[in-house]
Amino acid sequence: MSRTISNGIACTVGSSTTENRDGDWTVVVSRRGKHRTRTYNLKAVTPEEPWVPSDSEFDPVRVAKLMQKLESYIKTLENSKFFQTFINQLENPEILNKFSQVLSSERQFLMVIYGIGSIEFYDSPRLQLSLAVLLKRKFDWIGEIEAFDPVISVTESKVLDALGCRVLTINEQGKREASKPTLFFMPHCEASLYDNLIEVNRKAELLNRMVIFGNSFEEYDRCVSISKRNQFAEYARHLLDTRRFVEEVQIETVSEEYFRAFHETSWHFFHVDPSMELTEL
Repeated sequence: MSRTISNGIACTVGSSTTENRDGDWTVVVSRRGKHRTRTYNLKAVTPEEPWVPSDSEFDPVRVAKLMQKLESYIKTLENSKFFQTFINQLENPEILNKFSQVLSSERQFLMVIYGIGSIEFYDSPRLQLSLAVLLKRKFDWIGEIEAFDPVISVTESKVLDALGCRVLTINEQGKREASKPTLFFMPHCEASLYDNLIEVNRKAELLNRMVIFGNSFEEYDRCVSISKRNQFAEYARHLLDTRRFVEEVQIETVSEEYFRAFHETSWHFFHVDPSMELTEL
């Protein structure tokens, strides 16, 4: 699911997401001209909810075609001006030092990709996944990659695995504790998913082990300040509360070709005093 931000509300591009009165998110994904609906509650379920793809079809031809398409996307992105600018920004010593501080004595980050969406049917998820794969190939301080989205199909799961991304079998709803240095790769996810992630990591030692690549928290804050829809602020209250501890680095200007996949996307680094009590966060 690839999403943009409009008036402080997470909206979808390519697939659609709506919110009902109970706080459930209904994801509607196009599958060969048809729509499949999946509803999940980002606030109510536990992080131990088992998950398997809803489809059981395994077609080697589809897998091969999708793999070929992804490799083409990866190559095109790697040779793009956008990617070179992106890497140049990351290789700035000041930026690299921020990652080193989070790593501390550890050698590598675990990368966790949430909300990647359908890489078989939509361009933005393919571009976002391509960027994650290229980061892994470029920097030896990025280790294993885990990925999850409730809309992932069997075909997509096979391709993700072939690209070095282990698909999770538990729907964590974003509730992953950063027990070790973790890079959460979440471009254009719903605010509620970010909020779940921050809520479960509301300790200085956990927040300081995290880096989030995703929607601009600054933009969320701005949207809430000018919006009259207070319900959104409630869904994102932990996200908004951590703004005082977050150092945000926006990625460089995104070209029109890659705008839909990466606009308003930033790196987020947390700086929380280790002596701060949980109740103070």
